[in-house]
Amino acid sequence: MTTQNHPTAVPSADVLKSQAKRLRADLAAQGTALSHAATLEMVAHQWGARDWNTLSAQAAAPAQGWTPGDRVQGRYLGHPFTGVIKAARLSGSGMWSLTLRFDTAIDVVTSPLFSNMRRQINAVVDAQGGSPRKTSDGQPHLVLT
Repeated sequence: MTTQNHPTAVPSADVLKSQAKRLRADLAAQGTALSHAATLEMVAHQWGARDWNTLSAQAAAPAQGWTPGDRVQGRYLGHPFTGVIKAARLSGSGMWSLTLRFDTAIDVVTSPLFSNMRRQINAVVDAQGGSPRKTSDGQPHLVLT
């Protein structure tokens, strides 16, 4: 699976250019005259891009994500897995809520005294497929590769 290389979905180049145009007008109203190119660079920096060319390339890239039925693999609580996405929803913050069904159940307990096998989980991941929730040793709960 291909993932995005930026944390949130970037809007279209037309939307970004409109942001730059509004920024330029607002700054001009406050007495700061800037070129349109300068405000494009400012918008790019606000979106975390190095420059306008980088941001416009990200805007032109097709949106990536997850779709029910997609086959996935990765690690859940340190265990490798393969499985299928049963449900996927993109939130406004660029995070994905996923329901995964593992091909083989995973024991989510580290104790040698008992087990708790999971075949299906609900998880939240970022655009790169990493869970913001971490285990006590700092590893993400879920990583899709």
